[in-house]
Amino acid sequence: MQLWLTIFILLFGAVEFWQWVQPTSLPMPIFLMGGALLAIASNYTKISMPLHLDEKSSESPLKPIAPTQAQPNQSVSSAIPKKPSVRPPVSFEIQKPFKPRD
Repeated sequence: MQLWLTIFILLFGAVEFWQWVQPTSLPMPIFLMGGALLAIASNYTKISMPLHLDEKSSESPLKPIAPTQAQPNQSVSSAIPKKPSVRPPVSFEIQKPFKPRD
């Protein structure tokens, strides 16, 4: 009974809120700025350049190597330290799609 009462109150509140908000309208620039902010917020973790300064971003990933440290027979590409590729663990097994045999 409590579940039905809770659902009824939530739906009643949603309908009343919709009727209260429906007559208001916003100008188009507000919608455009809101959409841009939502796009930035949803892709914040995918941005490659840092937007804030912290200890991790202030360190340079590639440190310059002095000419005396490099060996004569060592190539330039091997003198630059490579970032190890670390993959996160997969929580599920990817299976090939089922194809019925003809």
